[in-house]
Amino acid sequence: MLAEYFPVLIFLGVATGLSIVLLLVGAILGPNKSSDDKMAPYECGFEAFEDARMKFDVRYYLVAILFIIFDLEIAFLFPWAVVLDKTGMVGLIAMTIFLTILVIGFIYEWKKGALEWE
Repeated sequence: MLAEYFPVLIFLGVATGLSIVLLLVGAILGPNKSSDDKMAPYECGFEAFEDARMKFDVRYYLVAILFIIFDLEIAFLFPWAVVLDKTGMVGLIAMTIFLTILVIGFIYEWKKGALEWE
């Protein structure tokens, strides 16, 4: 039984060793120029400790919606592509409806100007 898991253990050992080596090399050779701006917490493009009742820029929400659109699309396309031959025409129609809804969301984002940066 150990022989079946031995390649997995080797892979995990190599991955762990390589990640430790790369982190050490980055810590030793990488630039260490810290500033107040780099050390400040960043969440959504404005100062973290201001009034809680301030208004958010609508672009923040549009970018969040855009991320969800593409995240959902990718999360569902890969499993669907794997089982497409088993689902047949029903799966194709279901994914077409799903992608149509996502394209409508993308067009909404485009019209609202979320893809244009200042």
